[in-house]
Amino acid sequence: MDRKTRMKRIMKWTAGTGLVLAVLAFFTRDYLGLLLISFLMAPDHVFERRLAPVAPDYVKIENWAALPGRNDSADVERPPEIVDSQRGSDVDVFFVHPTTYVSGETWNQPLDHEGANKLTDEWVMRDQASVFNACCGIYAPRYRQATLFSFQDESGSGESALNLAYEDVRSAFRFFIQNYNQGKPFILASHSQGSMHADRLLREEIVSSNLFSRMVAAYVIGFSIDGSNNVPICERSDQVNCQVSWNASTSDAPIKLAQSGDICVNPITWKTDSGLALAADNLGSVTFSSEGGIDREIADAVCRNGSLFVSEVDSERYTNNMPFGPGNYHMHDYSFYYMDIRKNVGERIANFKAINPL
Repeated sequence: MDRKTRMKRIMKWTAGTGLVLAVLAFFTRDYLGLLLISFLMAPDHVFERRLAPVAPDYVKIENWAALPGRNDSADVERPPEIVDSQRGSDVDVFFVHPTTYVSGETWNQPLDHEGANKLTDEWVMRDQASVFNACCGIYAPRYRQATLFSFQDESGSGESALNLAYEDVRSAFRFFIQNYNQGKPFILASHSQGSMHADRLLREEIVSSNLFSRMVAAYVIGFSIDGSNNVPICERSDQVNCQVSWNASTSDAPIKLAQSGDICVNPITWKTDSGLALAADNLGSVTFSSEGGIDREIADAVCRNGSLFVSEVDSERYTNNMPFGPGNYHMHDYSFYYMDIRKNVGERIANFKAINPL
């Protein structure tokens, strides 16, 4: 059984075990909890490319969720320790967002879908992409993402929908390189479905081209990444031209998205060993959705068998939204280690510039 088939089976089981939570989420209108409902939303038609939504034109700024020269949710600066320094930055980030399309109307998101775009902006750009706004200009394309049901579909339509989504990501990346990046160093970052596409982007567009030498690092987080894209794994905090990944959960979580053999880089120590990093060593967790500041000692971290295990978190700010079930911290892969990521990106960029003077 291949890796993608195993991932689909995991998500299909998640759908059944999460039904009760999904219903509760619906009645509380919990945006993140509503992700569970998507598992029960199968499009009533087979995928046909001729019926796909209109492809994005990346010349148009409305087809980007974040751009450095525009006011958007990736610019968030709260609390005081977080300062947006995107304008004039000499390093860029190309960020591929996770699944935010939960409708069964179509296999792929229409670019003007209000609900998906709102979730992309109000959750992903704020709680994930903004982690890079101290170092880099953030470029985050909207794309015809595959509806979440695609991961559990076995008819072939889901696979086709994911391939179409990847075509948009590739198109956006090429436009970014040719029109925005201007030869500068860049970081590739992503989460969940976005990391599935970023993994393929690394393999097909970056690692075997001259772009690889300009890639400071890749943060391909929240998906099963096994290293088959041939990018070296980051094994120290300042290493460059390498990739990091993790999938956070408790050790006893019924649903774990990581698989044996996956890359796991500890986001507190930035090592691949099995040493435990204490919550006291975590520089700070951040979730903007609850209007809060930096939370201290929320999450520890230890890599074991491809997973990033976290002790049970005792904070409603981080446990109210758990659509993949108890103990699965998929929604907080970035939030738990927000300040650690923020510092680490700076370290990698500093080393990259030392090796490759601009």
